Amino acid sequence: MQVATLSSKYQLSIPKAVRENLSLKAGQRFAVIAKGKLIELVPVPTLADMRGVLKGKNVEGYRDRQDRV
Repeated sequence: MQVATLSSKYQLSIPKAVRENLSLKAGQRFAVIAKGKLIELVPVPTLADMRGVLKGKNVEGYRDRQDRV
């Protein structure tokens, strides 16, 4: 189990083994989600990371502007 300590400036350093395992990069952004007493850090994907995510998706039944009230 890796451990991180909260600094006096309320900053956390992610342990090197975790950074390497998850291929984290300096300057990468994270969404911080509080779930009860749990803190979850979720990497925010860049637009380049999202490219091609919807490729090949079925758009059958997609609502168009004409269907809106």
